[in-house]
Amino acid sequence: MPSLDTATSHIAPLPSASKPLPLTTSTQGLQQLADKHITKGLGRLRDHVFKEGRGLRVLTTENQRLLDFTSGIGVTSLGHAHPDVTAAIIAQAQSIIHVQCAIGLSEPYVQLVESLITMMPDPSLDSFFFWNSGSEAIEAAIKVARTKTRRNNIVVMQGGYHGRTSGAAALTRSKTSFFKGTGPLMPCVYTTPFPYWHAMGLPKDTPEDVLVEQAILGIENLLQQQTAPEDTAAIFLEPVIGEGGYVPTPPAYIHHLRKLCDKHGILLVIDEIQTGFGRTGKTFAIEHSGVIPDIMVYAKGFANGMPISGIGGTYSGNVVACAAALATTRYMRTHDILGNVQARSEQLFKGLRDIQADQANGGWMIEEVRGKGLMVAIEFKDPSSRLTSSHDRGDITLPGNLNKLVQDACYDRGLLVLTTSIYPVLRLIPALVLSEGDVDEALSILREAVQEVAKTVET
Repeated sequence: MPSLDTATSHIAPLPSASKPLPLTTSTQGLQQLADKHITKGLGRLRDHVFKEGRGLRVLTTENQRLLDFTSGIGVTSLGHAHPDVTAAIIAQAQSIIHVQCAIGLSEPYVQLVESLITMMPDPSLDSFFFWNSGSEAIEAAIKVARTKTRRNNIVVMQGGYHGRTSGAAALTRSKTSFFKGTGPLMPCVYTTPFPYWHAMGLPKDTPEDVLVEQAILGIENLLQQQTAPEDTAAIFLEPVIGEGGYVPTPPAYIHHLRKLCDKHGILLVIDEIQTGFGRTGKTFAIEHSGVIPDIMVYAKGFANGMPISGIGGTYSGNVVACAAALATTRYMRTHDILGNVQARSEQLFKGLRDIQADQANGGWMIEEVRGKGLMVAIEFKDPSSRLTSSHDRGDITLPGNLNKLVQDACYDRGLLVLTTSIYPVLRLIPALVLSEGDVDEALSILREAVQEVAKTVET
């Protein structure tokens, strides 16, 4: 192939180019700049500044070394700076950085489609379009569903999360902070109960079939009272409710939704943005149920940190992001990622349930350990809930933020974890390549953190 001349070789540098640009490098200076100029629309766990990451370890500008059990909320599925993905990004950036998808094809784009075809839960899912974020893909799914069915109404789950952009936020029911003050939201969205004991106001030991029965009654009433089936375009579902508390969807409920959709010509849209690409021990979480969706949306761990999602736009399917996704999916297809997820999940759940069982050292504060694969939640007791406020520690008054207190205690010991949902839930969502030693270290820190918080509460 003939070489291409550098396009900017004729542009003369300005006289000021001989002096370095005055960029802030001190931690305090960066924090002050961020506080003054970065929007307050999003909070941060701490004002630490990350400067390096390898695998499950991150390093701050103050040389604090942390074990990362957040993976950027499920994004760096192969760990920070995975060598295969990094090499693909560099190679592609040195070749061509942007190929607009409406102007022409790129090798990584088409090859990524070729790779994904082999990973889909069913051969019927054979049409692809790439976006930059999960929210954009959700917006596209709304358009596809409405265009295909020529209907307007969308049904979503209580507690579900589908994004922050206008249409995606209208579908979000995990907490009001994602859309408060921004209304009116997109109309024609209807909410149905999700089979989660706490959200339904039922005891924790309520049998799953009873929860499913109640959820089925809820959606059948919805289709008779609020949105007629012939006006309903799609039902959106996360196989594991994410921001709503890491609650797996019972397979029986998914099967009922599939039958309901088939009966009425409604599309079943499965949101795999947080659950996809091995996170739950299957390539896609919907595979645990055996149900085939009509539309499937995915993002996050897809490209190990580069912005890409699947379901045009100017940057849709950026060639460098496609190269990163191609390298990520290639590694997943050639290594036993699912086996590692299953083994580490079993280890992690056992360790957390041992902590819960240790009533003398804080286990009494834990209401439930749940999740799927490496999407793990610890729900703590909540003094404001009639369902989870009771305990056997006498007159002790529980704080309403046990999850946050344990999170802070973990951070002080070098472990990054996140909170989620309107309930006091701590979530663990580490990279899929974590080792047995990584899990042991995290469990040790969590055990110490729970014990420390319990002592404070009991004093």
